[in-house]
Amino acid sequence: MSNIQDKVVLITGASSGIGEATAKKLASQGAKLVLAARREDRLKKLQEEIQNDGGQAIYKMADVTSHEQMEELAAYALEQFGKIDVLVNNAGIMPQAFLFKKKIEEWDQMIDVNIKGVLYAIAAVLPSMRERKSGHVINLSSVAGHNIYPGGTVYCGTKHAVRAISEGLRQEEAMSGTNIRVTNISPGAISSELLDTTSDAEMRAGLDDFYQVAIEADNIAHTIAFAIEQPAEVGINEIIVRPTVQVG
Repeated sequence: MSNIQDKVVLITGASSGIGEATAKKLASQGAKLVLAARREDRLKKLQEEIQNDGGQAIYKMADVTSHEQMEELAAYALEQFGKIDVLVNNAGIMPQAFLFKKKIEEWDQMIDVNIKGVLYAIAAVLPSMRERKSGHVINLSSVAGHNIYPGGTVYCGTKHAVRAISEGLRQEEAMSGTNIRVTNISPGAISSELLDTTSDAEMRAGLDDFYQVAIEADNIAHTIAFAIEQPAEVGINEIIVRPTVQVG
């Protein structure tokens, strides 16, 4: 039996891309899914697809930038399934531009979604995981959390923050003896809607060219499943997944 069987997995940003692919992958291995995103039509369609294939899934509209909505999401998961075994902190955006262009609204959005959203989701699930002395937090960072490049300065900063948050959480829970595992996954170029969040024409042209080598989101879903499948005493803490031909 897979170590994923019957685990309750909460996925943010579940309406497309890596979140959607991960939901389908984990459902096929017997996980009970709590799907969260802002687009209800996408969530409902995904839930129906999973159920039609024999899987279990519920959904709730939620915006990761709202601490209150994240708390409500976790409470809903606990009400429906009695526990949260895994959080897949997947929601993220990637608007990019040179700093001199002063896209301050986009900076704020990235900080709210990519940093605060990660923290709010962790805060919502952590109390019940600590109470049960069991749980797994999987954060989606990026290769941009390891590298820095012109035009991606703020985005890279947010993804470096996700790595720091992941490692800090890992150390805190390890020293507390809660048996909570923490995994940071850093994807490279992946086919998804992430590019659509970049409004700057100059950066978008460069990103479109860079993403010609992109691999499918299913590959990250397999990586997430691999981390979850490990025995409880094994923590897969850091994984970078790039297209084989990606240089940076």
